[in-house]
Amino acid sequence: MNNIKVLHYDAFSPYPNKGNPAGVVLEADHLSESDMQSIAHKVGFNETVFVVSSEIADLRLKYFTPGHEINLCGHATMASLFALKTKGILGEASSVKIETNVGVLPIQFSMDNNNHLLIKMKQDQPKFIEFNGDRAKLAHAIGLTLDEIEEDLPIVYSCTGAWTLLVPIKRIDSFNKMKPINSLFPEILTQLPKASVHPFSLQTLDPHALMHARHFSSPYSGTVEDPVTGTASGVMGAYYLKYIDPHLDSIQFVVEQGQEIGRDGKVNVEVYRLDSDRMDVFISGTAVFVGEVDLWR
Repeated sequence: MNNIKVLHYDAFSPYPNKGNPAGVVLEADHLSESDMQSIAHKVGFNETVFVVSSEIADLRLKYFTPGHEINLCGHATMASLFALKTKGILGEASSVKIETNVGVLPIQFSMDNNNHLLIKMKQDQPKFIEFNGDRAKLAHAIGLTLDEIEEDLPIVYSCTGAWTLLVPIKRIDSFNKMKPINSLFPEILTQLPKASVHPFSLQTLDPHALMHARHFSSPYSGTVEDPVTGTASGVMGAYYLKYIDPHLDSIQFVVEQGQEIGRDGKVNVEVYRLDSDRMDVFISGTAVFVGEVDLWR
């Protein structure tokens, strides 16, 4: 029997037990993908990330929910790079490149105004597919009524590494009412039945934030809700430039998420329009070490 040490970090918050928990396995070259899947299932966090060697970048990250591998995860990237940097494994490097299933992505390190380590990651090029499903059934599946969904903005499948359905909500008071029925998602999301659902609003609790959100997992992932979501926050920035203010060339703002479940976190988003079809999307945030989990396999 081999002991596996899984480090628990909370991402997108400097405070333990806030933000989004992630499991981090730092030296995972000896693990098979089935090992990784088994470990992620046992840990039970929305994602566990495994750091392995790469021939084309400084390191490679592999991300697993309790149910399956995913191509990219923002909060697990924050957690693993925070671990590698604070443990001195990356030395004095101010930037690295990570290999992921969506390609090689740059990471930058800096300190924020409160002297917290800030990790900035680039995401994949944003993709959008307009939702053609039943809006009333979708509203019901997240515990709302149809009139709580914003009519003037589109519902779209969106991706900067992981597909999610962006659902604009009129008022922030709807978010406390949300009770997802995740098992209904695949029959409603017929175009991409394994996508998650990400309701958001332009009303916020913090006046310094531009968007408020929640994130409900695909039933295939083995979890119900993601407290603070990096990839979905990034693609919301691309959504803003594409659908809300297409005349802007760039935008920088803060997404708040997790308040309804006591896991408040903040994601910094930057998006730059390159041309009519392409944008560069970045997110940044910090993390905090919480503890260790020892597993046997």
